[in-house]
Amino acid sequence: MLQYIEDAKQGDRNAFETIVRHYTAMGNAVAYEKLHDFQLAEDAVQEAFTEAFLHLRKLRTAEAFPGWFKAIVIRQCYRIMRRKHHHTVHYEEAAQSLEMLHGISDQMAKRELQQVVHDSLAVLTSNMRIVVQLFYFQGYSLQEISSFLGTSIPALKKRLFDARRKLKSALPAADLISVYHDLYEGGKGVLHIVNGDSVAEKLRQGIVQGDILVWREVYPHGPIFVDPSEWSNRSIRAQYLEQSLGIPRSVFIQGSEMQDKALAEFHKYDEIVLWFEHDLFDQTILCYLLHWFSGQSLGKTKLNLLSIGDYPGIELFRGLGQLSLEQMGTLPGTWKSIGTAELELGSALWLAYSSQNPQQLQQLLTEDTSVLPYAQDAFQCHLSCFPSTSNGLGIVEQSTMELICSGVYSPLQLFERVGNKLHTLGMGDLQFWYILGKMAHDPYPLLRISGSDVFPGFNDSVDNFRNSEMNITDFGRSVLDGKEDRIVTNGIDEWYGGVRLEGNAVRWRWDSASESIQDLKAED
Repeated sequence: MLQYIEDAKQGDRNAFETIVRHYTAMGNAVAYEKLHDFQLAEDAVQEAFTEAFLHLRKLRTAEAFPGWFKAIVIRQCYRIMRRKHHHTVHYEEAAQSLEMLHGISDQMAKRELQQVVHDSLAVLTSNMRIVVQLFYFQGYSLQEISSFLGTSIPALKKRLFDARRKLKSALPAADLISVYHDLYEGGKGVLHIVNGDSVAEKLRQGIVQGDILVWREVYPHGPIFVDPSEWSNRSIRAQYLEQSLGIPRSVFIQGSEMQDKALAEFHKYDEIVLWFEHDLFDQTILCYLLHWFSGQSLGKTKLNLLSIGDYPGIELFRGLGQLSLEQMGTLPGTWKSIGTAELELGSALWLAYSSQNPQQLQQLLTEDTSVLPYAQDAFQCHLSCFPSTSNGLGIVEQSTMELICSGVYSPLQLFERVGNKLHTLGMGDLQFWYILGKMAHDPYPLLRISGSDVFPGFNDSVDNFRNSEMNITDFGRSVLDGKEDRIVTNGIDEWYGGVRLEGNAVRWRWDSASESIQDLKAED
């Protein structure tokens, strides 16, 4: 739209006609709030466009157009208000309300429903009505509305949340809920897929309607396959997670089969909403689901994505679990539709992540990944977990040892501090205890632990672990200084996505200087 405005400033009438089509509904909504008459609102907007066209060259930047045009609309409204008043026509009745009442053939029923819709909007404040009309009825994005009204996106989300809460009590007829697309919170025809039971529990407390599927997986840990549901792949993964994290094999297999079954029944839902955060933990789940859906015939089921990496007022955003019920309540309705671009990129990322060649993922990250805005940083952070070319330490081991050198000795504090520093990983406690345990129990250990040396496992308490301390061994200090290499000395047998590194001379290493994966065999 910015380019159309620039072209219009140069006198391009076709570009200005595009601007008129884009901003007419916005102008009508603002004008109606001032004039309470649809015909007069249309007059005000038409006059505002005429004035805007005549003075468009005076506009300094295209970005300023929305707020500038809004001011012209309001000025025209005040001019009309000083003139003779005409018979009023309700905006909701005139603004194509028959489209919202599609499928009801009886004209009297339409009129009655129109009145209920109008009455329901009447319970809202003027600010709420404008946002509801622009967001739900006209389909403008929150960013567009923000630019036009000069109101921040968080404030708009709050108005929509408050409006939905009021409208729920003002819409007694079940048919009318569909007028608001189930208030963009779903309904019985919606499936919400989330990561984390705490998030699911909050959503169930009136935040959304519909079914909730918690996707329980730890894709950043252990062997990854293109099709994890294939029995042999699932069996290998179950055995690894039991040995490394203590997750019982039967629990993992049963849970995986149940969530696969729930996913396979997606056709019974009108909409599916994927709730996933910015970190690697969530982005791997998201990309797997996009890969899976890319191979399905979606039919009439609509896919949506709510991907979040920050929240106003929270300095270090770690995830949705941090949000209060009120904060969570501002999110429904802000999700975006998933299209071909998202499905294709998600599938490509999953295929690259599960590949035995990490340079496939590295190459993909050099391309445009903006349709999944958090994938770039998340998967780049994954690559930095590979053993470094300098000393064989991945980013987690390196950060842990540096913190110990700075005076942080408690395993619990280390988990918190490393987790905050590397929040893009979204690393869980079991993952960290596994890494810490390997560092302390290698043939030539990097760390020495005093107190309990039994690291917590699945469903274990951390009480016996609170008084433990970690210190760096002489070998660990030598590795940290770059004088020795952990992998050359200790060897390795670990998975990084679809890549398995084994032995004392592994092929793939991370070069922190160039921030890239190096193929050591290609250099031989």
